[in-house]
Amino acid sequence: MPEVSPPALLLDLPTLAATEALARRVGALLHREDAVLLSGPLGAGKSAFARALLRDLVGDPAMDVPSPSFTLVQSYDTPRGVVHHYDLWRLEPGPDLRELGLDEAFRDIALIEWPDRLGDLTPPDALAIDLMPVSEEARRARLTGWPDRLEALAA
Repeated sequence: MPEVSPPALLLDLPTLAATEALARRVGALLHREDAVLLSGPLGAGKSAFARALLRDLVGDPAMDVPSPSFTLVQSYDTPRGVVHHYDLWRLEPGPDLRELGLDEAFRDIALIEWPDRLGDLTPPDALAIDLMPVSEEARRARLTGWPDRLEALAA
C-alpha cells in the first residue's frame, strides 16, 4: 500500500513582511507541547521567521533575538509559555541531542531550525515549515502537520 503524504499548505511569501506575518499567525496558534520545525537552505529565512515569531510572542518588536547557532538554544518567557529556540546546524544527528534539554523543550514550546538533525527525536505532531528561496526576498513555504490548525495559517 503506498504511503500517504500528510496534507500540505503551500504559501508564497513575496516579502520579508509576508514571512513575518506567517510567523505571527503561527505564534497566535501556539500552545504548550507544540514544536515548530524550520527547514530550508542557508539564507532561506529560518532565522528571520524565528525572530519575528519570538518578537511577536514577547510583544517587543525591537527585542534582540540572536541566532542560537553557537549557544545551540535560547529560551524566552512568553505569555504562551516558555519557547526554546534551537539552531542545530552545527550538530550531527544522534542520541546526544537529548543532552540539549529537548525533553523539557517538547513539554514547553520548541522552535527548531535544522530539524533534520533530530532524526528519531522528531516530534510526530510538529508543524513543519520548509522555506525555499525564490528570489533575494521572496520565499515559498510548505507547511505540514497541525491538521486541526493548518488551514488557519493560509490567511
